[in-house]
Amino acid sequence: MTAPGAVTYGEARRRDLPQLVALLGVLFRQEAEFVPDPAKQRRALRMLLADPALGRIYVARCGARVLGTVSVLCSVSTAEGGPAGLLEDLVVRPDARGAGIGAALLAFAAERSRAAGLLRLTLLTDRGNRNAQRLYRKAGFTSSPMVPMRLKLGS
Repeated sequence: MTAPGAVTYGEARRRDLPQLVALLGVLFRQEAEFVPDPAKQRRALRMLLADPALGRIYVARCGARVLGTVSVLCSVSTAEGGPAGLLEDLVVRPDARGAGIGAALLAFAAERSRAAGLLRLTLLTDRGNRNAQRLYRKAGFTSSPMVPMRLKLGS
């Protein structure tokens, strides 16, 4: 476990890409709906890193080691009347869990999103992942009566 004092928070950099792909592999192996595909994850991460208008990737790091990551994808909410974000892919390395890194990373992403003018953050979490739901509720997220649905348009 990493000591919380040694952890810094900031935006991901291109050189973090291999570690980000590995972290998404950890996440997608534990999620019910997704399967890791490093080529797809690398392609999407490159898009986000290249164009901040699409969103931001935030990381928790100890030196050069990325301990956790979360993405905020940008959108416009007609209900809110302005910019909104979709929080995605919050994951902390298994050997760094239990030190408050996920909660701090979530708070960092929320504060950065607020400072950027986003009016709302929305997220999806696995129905059975009670630990993640507790974390999100502690951060101020509430359950929604909306039901997520998907239409896959490509591979």
